[in-house]
Amino acid sequence: MASESKELARMTGPEKAAAFMLAIGEEYGKPIWEQLTDEEIRELSVVMSNLGQVSAQTVETLFAGFARDVSSVGSLKGSYDTTERLLARILPEDRVNTIMEEIRGPAGRTMWDKLGNVNEMVLASYLKNEYPQTVAVVLNKIKPEHAARVLSVLPEDFSMEVVMRMLRMEAVQKDIIDKVEQTLRIEFMNNLARTSRRDSHETIAEIFNYLDRNTESRFLSALEDRNRESAERIRALMFTFEDLAKLDPGGVQTLLRNVDKGKLALALKGASDTLRDLFFSNMSERAAKILREDMEAMGPVRLRDVDEAQMEMVNKAKELADEGEIILTDNKGEDELIY
Repeated sequence: MASESKELARMTGPEKAAAFMLAIGEEYGKPIWEQLTDEEIRELSVVMSNLGQVSAQTVETLFAGFARDVSSVGSLKGSYDTTERLLARILPEDRVNTIMEEIRGPAGRTMWDKLGNVNEMVLASYLKNEYPQTVAVVLNKIKPEHAARVLSVLPEDFSMEVVMRMLRMEAVQKDIIDKVEQTLRIEFMNNLARTSRRDSHETIAEIFNYLDRNTESRFLSALEDRNRESAERIRALMFTFEDLAKLDPGGVQTLLRNVDKGKLALALKGASDTLRDLFFSNMSERAAKILREDMEAMGPVRLRDVDEAQMEMVNKAKELADEGEIILTDNKGEDELIY
């Protein structure tokens, strides 16, 4: 019983509400769903779709006085599919589709938050076909740094027209903002959610990034024999240790501050001279000398240990990118990693 209490204590209020609604199902839940606003349904649906496994004992503890009604439900697993099936039995189809497409789309509580998580190239590609006044309203509502990135990739004449509209813009009436928001939701966000399903090649590339060097080479070679085009796409999508050479000095220094020095020495044992020089040149003379001495003192090392150390550094680089410390671009273009 103690373990169930601990699991329940770790759950947030929205997670408890999501478990409750999943457990009571359609019959008991329909009157509650009908009282919720669209925004409340969206928020609750997001939590439900990411809830994961909840033990039957925790469900019983959560419901307490209603244990007899819900104990037959057993364990729960919140997912897109279970959430969509439940909503489909309660709400009109068009409303369910809108909610689920918004869940699958960019994260964010409001439409403007969601836009802030849309790649600037994707957003600019849509906005360049809109009226400059509409684009001015949109850029005025999103964060300045994101608006700057979008503005920089819009056609030059068009972007200048947008800037002029923003300069002349006075207080925008709420009904106009609501209309722009509705248009974005219907014409842009819903289509984005439908088309942003992850490419299977990206999934495989991410998995292959976690393989040791020998296993990775074996899989890619076997895949090349069956489908050379897919193998080449996956290889282009993979982020490897040698790709750290694209970091500028600031990015290298950020990474150096966040990695274990023992792992760094081991990882560089198997690195190219170019990559070694990049790291050494971004350290103090004394630190670089100590690192070289540590590498020499190691003597021969196992390839597996080097692979693991390099993988840890790559994963740390990805973590720093997620935190906004560095930016990792894809390998397909000419862009480099930028601090």
